[in-house]
Amino acid sequence: MILFGTAVTDSEMYDRCARPGIDRVREPDSLVVPHQSIGTLFKNYNLLLDVAAEHDDLEALVLLHQDAEIDDDDFCRTIRASLEDPDVAIVGCAGAIGVRSIAWWDGAVTWASFTHRYPEIGGGQFDSMSWDPETTPSFCHTGEVDSLDGFILVLSPWAVRNLRFDETLGKLHGYDFDICCQAREAGKKIVTADFRMIHHHRLELVSDPDAWIESYIRLAEKWEGRLPHLDPPVGDPLQRARRAEAELGAARAVAVEQELRYKALERVYDDFVDSKAWRLANRYRAVRDRLAALVGRGPAAKAE
Repeated sequence: MILFGTAVTDSEMYDRCARPGIDRVREPDSLVVPHQSIGTLFKNYNLLLDVAAEHDDLEALVLLHQDAEIDDDDFCRTIRASLEDPDVAIVGCAGAIGVRSIAWWDGAVTWASFTHRYPEIGGGQFDSMSWDPETTPSFCHTGEVDSLDGFILVLSPWAVRNLRFDETLGKLHGYDFDICCQAREAGKKIVTADFRMIHHHRLELVSDPDAWIESYIRLAEKWEGRLPHLDPPVGDPLQRARRAEAELGAARAVAVEQELRYKALERVYDDFVDSKAWRLANRYRAVRDRLAALVGRGPAAKAE
């Protein structure tokens, strides 16, 4: 039996995104638990782990965000195949190797079969590199990774009964990196699988930067020198902190430079639009369109 669990803070979003995907792939014996959120995501996911652990026939626990939609009819078959290896603890659709922090995307991403669908600016989507099989780069592959994008996590029965999300780390960020590190420290594998997901999410990726930074620091302190997949970091913590501060300063300088370039280009455009040549060109176009209309070939004649 596969259990689908979601921490719900917005029932409308759940009904619009997560629920249709679950209904698309659920099996007759699947259990669906839309858990009304109380407290942090860490706490809610632990409550879902407790519910799943009560079922002796559990094959997998699928934890997905309320804005995550499963878009793959073979989803259940795919995750079962991934969990055939008893050493696999957690499965996802996007992951990376060489991950040192909750910013998992700073590692080398090896697979990402999802698309980011956003509502702003008339709506649109950004396809991740493995979303379309026709355009997937040759270096992309499923398999073992260090950490996953946690908008969907599939946990094995072993993971359900042996792992717990660390509620001391924060409210929202870093739960995925931490649970992956726990599994790898226990000698288990984290893997990506080829199933497609739609992440319905605003373009704003981090709504609370301060909370994200706090979680980043807490997790860095927790796993300092313990990351099971990487050699210990080189240099003392103070030296690394100063380097990180310097790199941030450099990144901000580059951002300011790009802003200045944009403003310079904007000024050139404004000057051109205000120029005599531009005004003459506009007059020429107006006369051309009027003449075309008079001979029955322009917009005015078509409107009649």
